[in-house]
Amino acid sequence: MTAISFEFYPPKTDDQRAQLDRTASKLKAHAPDYVSCTFGAGGSTLSYTSETVRHLNQHHSLQAAPHLSCVGGTREEIRELLKLYRAIGVNRIIALRGDLPSGMGFPGDLRYASDLIAFIRAEHGDAFRIEAAAYPETHPQASCALADLRHFKTKIDAGADAAITQYFYNADAYFHFVDAVRKLGVEVPIIPGIMPISNFSQLRRFSEQCGAEIPRWISKRMQAYGDDADSIREFGADVVTALCERLIEAGVPSLHFYTLNLARPTSAVLRRLGRA
Repeated sequence: MTAISFEFYPPKTDDQRAQLDRTASKLKAHAPDYVSCTFGAGGSTLSYTSETVRHLNQHHSLQAAPHLSCVGGTREEIRELLKLYRAIGVNRIIALRGDLPSGMGFPGDLRYASDLIAFIRAEHGDAFRIEAAAYPETHPQASCALADLRHFKTKIDAGADAAITQYFYNADAYFHFVDAVRKLGVEVPIIPGIMPISNFSQLRRFSEQCGAEIPRWISKRMQAYGDDADSIREFGADVVTALCERLIEAGVPSLHFYTLNLARPTSAVLRRLGRA
């Protein structure tokens, strides 16, 4: 059976904490390999991330992997955070460059994800399994697709054990990306990132920001449903399930679901996949 994992974001309010607890309680019934916890730009949620990782581990018995960004952090700050994560039993890290917030002038001591990965390896050897980010449809800030592939290889050469992709709805984009990096000598697992569809206007906004393409036929069908939330949810679950089925059939190493701290959209896909 194909392994699965879930991404959560750190809650900041009591209502958000209660929501995450409800979601984690429901989704852990699907036996994820691990869960990840995002990291705010410029360290704005640094303490929230470590607190959430600890909570997911201790309260929900989930192996939690923090996202770690090099934006806005000094080497010493990152060094202390890595020590904290080792102390609370973390053995996996999602290492990212991160985005510099608007108006923020300090990119940090480490400029690129490859620098962060190399730093983690130099400080802690193989104590952490490190996942990097991959962009099947090309990073929105890349000068060109070939340059993006070379940058990706740099992250793997720096010591990443695997990569998790940005979400996509065109399976061929993933397959072409994997073929391209294999030709560059990259052999690590490339794990598809899966975004269940529940709120289409929110998804469209996310996609504009991160450069993920929503195929025209999906957009047109979603627009046709208008305010019919039930039909949007059902259609979205069918689309994402079909995508997952094609990826599983092709033998992907695992599936990583971007949950947005909601259980229902991800569970709907997993039920259709026979993972209830």
